[in-house]
Amino acid sequence: MPTKTCINIVWFKRDLRLHDNGAIEFAIKEKKPFLFLYCFEPILLNDPHYNSRHWGFIKESLIDLNNELLKYNSKILIVQSDIIPTINGLLEKYKVQNIFSHQETGLLVTYNRDKSFNRFCKNNFISWKENINNGVQRGLNNRDNWNELMDVFYAQKPHVFSPRQGQLISIGAIENLEKNFKTIDLTTDAYSPFQKGGRTMGLKYLKSFFENRHANYMAHISKPELSRKSCSRISPYIAWGNLSMREVYQEAHNLALYSKHKKDLTAFMSRLRWQAHFIQKFEMEHTMEASSINKGFHKLKKGISKTYQNAWKAGMTGYPLIDACMRCLSHTGYLNFRMRALVVSFFTHNLWQPWQEATTHLSQLFLDFEPGIHFPQLQMQAGETGINMLRIYNPIKNSLEHDPDAQFIKKWVPELKNLEIPFAHQPFIMTKLEQEFYNFKLGKDYPAPIVNLESSRKNASDILWQLRKHPLVIEEGKRILKKHTIKRRSKNTQNTD
Repeated sequence: MPTKTCINIVWFKRDLRLHDNGAIEFAIKEKKPFLFLYCFEPILLNDPHYNSRHWGFIKESLIDLNNELLKYNSKILIVQSDIIPTINGLLEKYKVQNIFSHQETGLLVTYNRDKSFNRFCKNNFISWKENINNGVQRGLNNRDNWNELMDVFYAQKPHVFSPRQGQLISIGAIENLEKNFKTIDLTTDAYSPFQKGGRTMGLKYLKSFFENRHANYMAHISKPELSRKSCSRISPYIAWGNLSMREVYQEAHNLALYSKHKKDLTAFMSRLRWQAHFIQKFEMEHTMEASSINKGFHKLKKGISKTYQNAWKAGMTGYPLIDACMRCLSHTGYLNFRMRALVVSFFTHNLWQPWQEATTHLSQLFLDFEPGIHFPQLQMQAGETGINMLRIYNPIKNSLEHDPDAQFIKKWVPELKNLEIPFAHQPFIMTKLEQEFYNFKLGKDYPAPIVNLESSRKNASDILWQLRKHPLVIEEGKRILKKHTIKRRSKNTQNTD
């Protein structure tokens, strides 16, 4: 029997880039041939948190990676299979010595997969080496030195992709391997309204943001329409790993040294660290996927109304800004932070629905779905942490303040496009005579409000504030603060707790 060739494997997950990729850097240093691998895992393809828009973005990212790899006469082995049967298949051809990947702060399903995979590797005498991803640290008990660890991470020079000659498995060898696996069609809809995946596209967004768009970053950050251009829009490229947080942070830092818009860039850098903060929180409290981080809120019981939930999902609540946000998110996969907070606040406070009922619908819609951001933010906006300020956003106030000309509303709720500004924000204040004048009928052309803002706000506020006084909520709040409070803040960091 011929001796099997010894190789290493780089397992791509949410790190779809060649540059500043720790797993690849480890593989290069080993000086052995290595194979790039991506698995469209059925456990994730069938997971309710994901949507075809995510898989389309990933496919575009993989195509972009393969285009980069052409110059090295290599490509990624892309299969539709879970990781263990994939490696088992590769073991028939190769002796696999090391597998490199990043430490993933993901869903419970990926955590359980990783535990099984770790056992599999040990049983097959394979060394599985995971690198830190974007500075998030595994195994921390508190945040005492977290800022210092992040400072060190951000100061490190990004890795440059520079494999040794002949180190990458050739295209021909990979095409032979593909015959033994179930592959997947990488074709995507070129005309979809979503941002296109891949590092090449991510760098274009980053370049345009640093060249000019950042000038209005702070002024427009909360505006539902203007923020679509003035915010960086790189969140999906960070979430799926087309760009590394470190390279983005360093470029922003270098530009801020001489830019006349230093405040905008400083605020942007603060939010990069803010992103890492929430992922670190989820890494340290993984039960947040299903339950409130503050155990005192486990006693909070809310009735489930599918009527309310379906109206919210469809953008038919009778509150124009809420409906515009939900329709825009469904169509484009993007909303700015303020509007995301608004729609969650409305769902959990005004509609009085459990935040868990919103998790999968929103995760499917957010093109930049990142578990480490998703679950902590849902709980914070739902007011169930016991440590954050209770915020119940008023959709009318936010509408008038952030979309004064109703530009965003009329774009996404065209039923209101012929109404004058006051009525586009609040069609329910129109008299019957005014409705006749505009040839508009509330309840027919556009729904009447499904809940009363004031009474629903008061109900939520009264219950949540009373519950915050409960001894278990207070005790848990102290525990959370002790575990997650950042002791020192650098000038580019804000304590998001």
